[in-house]
Amino acid sequence: MTTYDELNEQNHNITELSNVLSRLVVDREMCDTTICCELFYRYVEKVTEHLNLVDKSYSILLSSSDAKAAGVANQFMAGAQELKRIFAQYQKRWCAPKNKSHALKVANHELFYKEIDELFSMVLNRIQDETEKLYPLIRELTGDVVKVA
Repeated sequence: MTTYDELNEQNHNITELSNVLSRLVVDREMCDTTICCELFYRYVEKVTEHLNLVDKSYSILLSSSDAKAAGVANQFMAGAQELKRIFAQYQKRWCAPKNKSHALKVANHELFYKEIDELFSMVLNRIQDETEKLYPLIRELTGDVVKVA
């Protein structure tokens, strides 16, 4: 069972990590620090975990007789797939294992920063859409203000 509190806590953690990382990666030298790398990999893990958890809620919308609900579910599912694809591309391009620990490989800091800033924006927009559109719709359909799925 997933609760709205759990999803909101995950969203808060992801937002917090986005805000901290966006400050760190501005400085090229910070990108190479162990702490920055650890935070980035924690961010990737948290976003992936969150997307997988939210995936479980779409069945509620898809099983509804409400066409709007099914449309919203399809939009969010497509968005989640796109985010997962972008994350995989991003990790392939900018991340490299280093002595069994994680590291970032930033050859072009300007491009790296541009892409990570876009990634943060996409995830934060997704969180806002979940909070303003997805969760209220699920609440409306199920009448449950505590549990999502």
